[in-house]
Amino acid sequence: MRESREQQIINIISSQLRLDKQPFPLDDVALIDLGRAKRPRLLALKCDMLVGSTDIPPFMRSWQVARKSMVSCVSDFAAKGLAPSECMLSLGLPRSISLHSIKELAYGFERASKEFGIRILGGDTNHSNEFTIDCSMFGHYNLPISTIPAQSGAKLGDVIVTSGDFGEAAAGLKIILNNARADKQIKERYTSTVMLPKPRLKFGISLGKFFSSSIDSSDGLASSLCRLAIKSNVDFHVGMVPIAPGIDEFAFENGIFSEDLVMYGGEEFEIVGTIPIRRMTKARKVAASKRLKLIEIGKVSKGSGKVFLTTKSDIPVELENRGYSDL
Repeated sequence: MRESREQQIINIISSQLRLDKQPFPLDDVALIDLGRAKRPRLLALKCDMLVGSTDIPPFMRSWQVARKSMVSCVSDFAAKGLAPSECMLSLGLPRSISLHSIKELAYGFERASKEFGIRILGGDTNHSNEFTIDCSMFGHYNLPISTIPAQSGAKLGDVIVTSGDFGEAAAGLKIILNNARADKQIKERYTSTVMLPKPRLKFGISLGKFFSSSIDSSDGLASSLCRLAIKSNVDFHVGMVPIAPGIDEFAFENGIFSEDLVMYGGEEFEIVGTIPIRRMTKARKVAASKRLKLIEIGKVSKGSGKVFLTTKSDIPVELENRGYSDL
């Protein structure tokens, strides 16, 4: 199965540095075991870069940009069932940036800090031709590393789940970038998904302990499913596409395919994972008690890293491994 250019670059660097030889799986969040068998202590780390020309859509306010730079890291922590506690921020700023924009950035960082319960420890600033924010996030836990779901943990018979529907962010970007048609209420809802993305932190913390594998979906649903299947060396069979309300109508009105919005969009910040069938009853009860959406979309089967759609006929159609990428 073809991998994205971003993943190819990661694979080259990882191979050169022998990152795959580390004692713990290479994943979206790095894990370091600081404890002993009887007193587990775990340190989790994540860094994510936001670049002005590729990650900031038109009309996004500076405070929304600052918040989004932290959302990306929070979403990866959430996919592992972990709540981050601290972060550091590095800013690359053009000389033309105004002090008003700096104040808005500071407000956005403060807002995200309060929203997600994260203490900002400091960071670095420097001149840059390209506006850039690099967020480094941390968390520490009294958990054994074996309890954290890796991308490579999906097993035969597991249920494939997501934390929500897909398509709204991609539709919102079509509205912002291409002036796609939609009524006022739909425009506001879809563009809000882009400007104020919501990582599924409560979902991850509540249900992460049930996952056998998991990933944040910001690169797109298809890419996320393919990544889990490849890493786990199994096949995924998706029988129910988690399409957001109104996406079919929006796609028809604008002459585009709804499948492209749902599968190959990105910037959704949902969680995609697998849960062993024996844990599903308990997971459903927890989701219901906390009023969380737990969408079951398919099953894991024996295979070699492919994803098949079986929604429109009994004949499985292999899903293309592509998605949202800046590289």
